[in-house]
Amino acid sequence: MNTTLGTLMNSPANKVDISHCPSPHSLRSRLARVGWNWVWTFLYRPSPRPFHGWRRFLLRCFGAKIGRGVHAYPAAKIWAPWNLEMGDYSCLSQNVDCYCVAKIKIGAHATVSQYSFLCAASHDVERPHMPLIMAPITIADGAWIAADVFIGPGVTVGEGAVVGARSSVFRSVEPWSVVVGNPARFLKPRQLITIDRASRLKVSSRSPP
Repeated sequence: MNTTLGTLMNSPANKVDISHCPSPHSLRSRLARVGWNWVWTFLYRPSPRPFHGWRRFLLRCFGAKIGRGVHAYPAAKIWAPWNLEMGDYSCLSQNVDCYCVAKIKIGAHATVSQYSFLCAASHDVERPHMPLIMAPITIADGAWIAADVFIGPGVTVGEGAVVGARSSVFRSVEPWSVVVGNPARFLKPRQLITIDRASRLKVSSRSPP
């Protein structure tokens, strides 16, 4: 072991102490979360999958900014709806953990697939009491977060970008790019196929008579 590192580790001043970790959240916020947890457990979570309008209503009642045609599925966990914004026709799929301690914005026509974790908070590992640190997450219009993806605090996923399944994202993603891996790395640009081009591809793929 490096001598300097060993000395630092054994220093009394360099000890983690989480015996006193006061909540950074106000009493009002904590009471609101108690109310939301009750609503989520008894009204939101048991609602049938097609009842998207009902769940949009509940989210709006707790301060979420929800656009038209939003699909927020019943098993999606939302920590604080007042910190959530979802654009028109966006989707928060089953078993997504939306840990919106800070603001989380999901753009129009963007999709967050099942089992993904949007984590807008962490802890400061350079301070002995490891205080909570918060940073917003933005999923821009038309982006797709595939299944079981981790998105860290402060990350912006650019417009039209795709994050491959089971990736972990700790840095912002450029628009119209495809990233994969842990940590996520650029794979290729995303190019949409127009209707005319898709039709030509379909015709060309047919076997000759």
